[in-house]
Amino acid sequence: MVGPPIVILCAAQLPSGVVAWGVGAAIVAGGAGIALLNPPLRAEDEAPAAPADRPRRREWLGPRMIAVLVMAFGATIVLNGTDLAIVATLKEAGQVSWAAVVVAVYGAASIAGGLLYGALPRPLPTWLLLGLLGLVTIPAGLAHDWRWLCVAGCGAGLLAAPTLSALSDAVSRLAPASVRGEATGLQSSALGAGFALGVPIVGGAIDTSGPAGGFATAGLAGLAAALMGWLLSRRSPIRTLRSDPSFIGASDAR
Repeated sequence: MVGPPIVILCAAQLPSGVVAWGVGAAIVAGGAGIALLNPPLRAEDEAPAAPADRPRRREWLGPRMIAVLVMAFGATIVLNGTDLAIVATLKEAGQVSWAAVVVAVYGAASIAGGLLYGALPRPLPTWLLLGLLGLVTIPAGLAHDWRWLCVAGCGAGLLAAPTLSALSDAVSRLAPASVRGEATGLQSSALGAGFALGVPIVGGAIDTSGPAGGFATAGLAGLAAALMGWLLSRRSPIRTLRSDPSFIGASDAR
């Protein structure tokens, strides 16, 4: 959440090449830090499995896990596309200098949303969070200056962190401890694919129909991914849904 405003501020003050190298160095440093810290991938009550006990991929990479990966892909298209559409809107209004403020408001709203979501007695369905995120992103195209973008960013930001949190939680629930590293790697690949494709997809929409088209495209991508995730999830056996009602929703579990 703090990355985009920092990069925007640096890009306004420093050569683009320096900023690009700085971002790359930050990514490498973050990866090295995770490698050094080596956080555990299983809970204390989950005994480490022997290589012979490792489940076959088809046993855990089923419709529900694929649904999570699809939704992770869609979520990052929404988030990355929103950043791009915000800059395009401000550029059209001649207010690019306010980009960091708008993205900072979005990030603050996301942090608040994450805290509120963490306080809920039970998690919400992942597809519902992503669908709402996509739905509230579309009207942001009606904003034509930085003030209204801040208002729109508050609504979308409240759902950003909860959606990403729900995706990670779903992966950890669906993947056995012995393959959780592989599962989180697949999740990271889905997130990266969304970031990589989000820019050309939303950028093409902005070139064709303006910033409003960018917000609409990003939001519709989120809605489409949420729908696909919901449909894939419904293919799972009823007994599996009951074991993890948080992913589908209480109504489906019943």
